[in-house]
Formats: sequence, structure tokens, C-alpha cells
Amino acid sequence: MDIERLRYMANQIARNLAPQGEAAAVDATFQHLRDFWDPRMKAGILGGEREGLDPIAKAAVERLASPA
Repeated sequence: MDIERLRYMANQIARNLAPQGEAAAVDATFQHLRDFWDPRMKAGILGGEREGLDPIAKAAVERLASPA
């Protein structure tokens, strides 16, 4: 998948969840990426640069990259 599109989608998710507060939004964004993105999407966002991600989306992607 196109990394720009994946960044756009991750940022949209993060922006929609931002009113919950930063910590809750990071948790919810991470859970969404983990639960609903298919393996190709996850691999694409993890393999790309983090530039262009909003802070909440970036934190969620970094958490997704960390071993459980």
C-alpha cells in the first residue's frame, strides 16, 4: 500500500480520537491499528518513515512496532 495513504488514514483515526485526551487517544489508535488493519497495512506503516504522522498517530505506530 501507498505509505502516504496509510499515514493519512492513521492521522484521521488519531484526529477522531484526540478529544478523548492524548493518552486515551494513543491507546485507542493503537488498538484500532492492531485490530482492524490487515497485515499488509501494518507492514506498510511500520516500514515507512514516521514523518508526516500526527503525534498521537506516531505514538500509536511506535507502540505497534514494539514487541508485545
